[in-house]
Amino acid sequence: MGGRFMVLSAGMGAGHDAVAGEMARRLAAAGHEVLVRDVLTLLPPGAGRALRSSYRFSVRHVPGLYAGVHAVFLEQRNGAGGPPSRRGPLTDMAPLAALAEGRLRALVRDRRPDALVSTFHLAGQITGRMRHRGTLAVPSAVFVTDFAVHRGWLHPGNDQYLCVTRTCAEAVHAATGRPAAAPGPVVPPEFGGPAAQDPPGWADGRPPVLICTGAWGVGSGLTRTAEVLARHGCLPVLLCGRDERLRRRAAAVPGAVALGWVDDLPELMAHARLLIDNAAGQTAVQALAAGVPVIGYRPIAGHGVKGVRAMAAEGVTAWAGDIGELLARAEELLAPGPVRDGQVARAAALFRDDAARLVAALAGGGPPGV
Repeated sequence: MGGRFMVLSAGMGAGHDAVAGEMARRLAAAGHEVLVRDVLTLLPPGAGRALRSSYRFSVRHVPGLYAGVHAVFLEQRNGAGGPPSRRGPLTDMAPLAALAEGRLRALVRDRRPDALVSTFHLAGQITGRMRHRGTLAVPSAVFVTDFAVHRGWLHPGNDQYLCVTRTCAEAVHAATGRPAAAPGPVVPPEFGGPAAQDPPGWADGRPPVLICTGAWGVGSGLTRTAEVLARHGCLPVLLCGRDERLRRRAAAVPGAVALGWVDDLPELMAHARLLIDNAAGQTAVQALAAGVPVIGYRPIAGHGVKGVRAMAAEGVTAWAGDIGELLARAEELLAPGPVRDGQVARAAALFRDDAARLVAALAGGGPPGV
């Protein structure tokens, strides 16, 4: 007999919801009942919308402000590169998390889940506080979607942490004292499937290079990057998300393809030879799952800078500090050979286990993973 699970996400872009959706699909496929809930809806009326709007505005229009907010509230404080200390408070998000506790407690009382799993850091703060105070009676797991763990993810009240890399899992365990496993990213199985016929206009001999901007079309120098890649013999495909203004600008770049929101990203990935990434988000890990090499370039402020550099440090992506380095790394990774094969193999090795299986084991009293 299957169990009941609650997956807590947040509509901050599309990445956290994508992880939540795939986690829910896997649990449902194993015979469990699953409810996915946006944690922003658990905040007082209007607060979640305001939080999302302010984040979107700052990351798009005033990245320096967002970088400052990230540094003050989320970045580690006990020395560069080390995990946050268990001796002091791990996060400054407690007041915001407290606002959602009452609604989550009522939801849990109504739905009676066997376990909760969070795919957004605020959700993990809420569940951690409630477990610590005894107001949440069922186990709580947190799936850390980031390659660079920040303090917002960390609360020692949670029962289990699931991470994309062993480096992250070690940092989480050191900071919280809780079990932390590294099953790897959560990506739908469609990524990595065979390609169908090339999209119209793509079969001209130029290698397709995707330029990722996330759901909101965020990034700097995007059309300039497309122009340079086109001049160097690539077919730049700029993924503009839901930003129609960016799509129109990108469509004017000679030799480039400009796409809005893409409904069949696995098929697009199957045709791509390379991805240019600026956020270390879900599109980047989907490319890793599809066997598409990734170059981090001109990352967005805050978590983007940290995550892109952390991915490169793991050896699963390359890093380019300027346009010259971008072209050099692209030349290496577009060509068949040991550089491309090595990055693809290291990326494939990230996908070690099924995070949903570990969540189900936690609910059943099984080993949480180490």
